[in-house]
Amino acid sequence: MALVGFATLARANGILILGDSISAAYGIEKSQGWVHLFEQSLDASCSNLEVINASVSGETTAGGKSRLPGLLEQHQPEIVVIELGGNDGLRGLSPIAMRQNIAQMVSLSRESGATPVLLGMRIPPNYGEQYARLFEQQFAQLARELDVPLFPFFLEGVFEQDGIQKDGIHPTADVQPLLLDNALTVIGPLLPVGCASVSANTADQRAG
Repeated sequence: MALVGFATLARANGILILGDSISAAYGIEKSQGWVHLFEQSLDASCSNLEVINASVSGETTAGGKSRLPGLLEQHQPEIVVIELGGNDGLRGLSPIAMRQNIAQMVSLSRESGATPVLLGMRIPPNYGEQYARLFEQQFAQLARELDVPLFPFFLEGVFEQDGIQKDGIHPTADVQPLLLDNALTVIGPLLPVGCASVSANTADQRAG
């Protein structure tokens, strides 16, 4: 019984990142992406926390929903970070369907014993004010109705720091520590004591 308990604890220490190109470090080296920086920041004092980056460039909420059950079964994570929705917006897909997909991912995560958190997204105003507003509202509504930790706009501060690649969409390597800080706002409180502060300090050092 003791061996079984230890194995269960070991498997439950993973942090699954289910994202799109932003978390997949599109256009930059993988080692420069915020997920890798997060993993590095945990190496010293929290090395038992495995970070599984299951992010795929171009992923939609429907794609994430279809992949999540297999990922949960394979990795049995303790925390699931859902960073999806941007591609739904860029393709003009239904914000209501997006919300339903994310809600199902939240439910699947909780049913597996994991704690879900959301990294929200916004759509440029050129998609239409009504669509952009409806899109943004879905994340706030999900967080409120399902009581899920949410960072409303994952790219907060990126544009102010001129941190977008030439494609006008993806963050540069220079602002990846900022993305890590944004993510830690919701991930940090769920980490064991000491891990969050180590992560934040590492991000600050890299940003400086």
